[in-house]
Amino acid sequence: MTLTNDQAVFTNGVNVTELSKTIGALRHHPELGAFQFRANNNWFEGGHNRSTIQGFFGCGKEDETRAKPFIFDADEPPMLHGGDKGANPVEFVLHALAACMTTTMVYHAAARGIEIGAVSSELEGDIDVRGFMGLCDDVRKGYHDVRVKMRVQSNASPDQLAQLAKYSPVYDIVSNSLPVHVHIETF
Repeated sequence: MTLTNDQAVFTNGVNVTELSKTIGALRHHPELGAFQFRANNNWFEGGHNRSTIQGFFGCGKEDETRAKPFIFDADEPPMLHGGDKGANPVEFVLHALAACMTTTMVYHAAARGIEIGAVSSELEGDIDVRGFMGLCDDVRKGYHDVRVKMRVQSNASPDQLAQLAKYSPVYDIVSNSLPVHVHIETF
């Protein structure tokens, strides 16, 4: 539903008035589109580690709006000899993919005046842990297949909504390879 609030137009809970201003600013000043997101991680024991996410750079400056960091614990389930103190990293990938595809679809739909009443998703990722454990060189270490099933309440077509969801940065990361540079220091 499109709502107005003091001259602002909201569709799908997105302030389309402000979103349009942001799109205009990015068209005129493309350098404002360069963002850098960061995470810090510390290991505790076994598979248990914790990531802290707070600061990021965007729109030409360091963000100062987050008063407290977001904290995510990761571990492995007991079947993989962990303490089950958090979702495992490949489960976080599924969460990131679902969250990003949902947000992306909702925002792109709002920008196009497409109303969405509800979105729910089910994701499955298939992995053969023999690759991760180094037991088989011809087995991929990560997911070899991911399936996303989204249910969307909207008058838009499933094809149109799928195209909007595929603007997702995490969809791009998961479906395309990218360089990851690893640097390790000892102390």
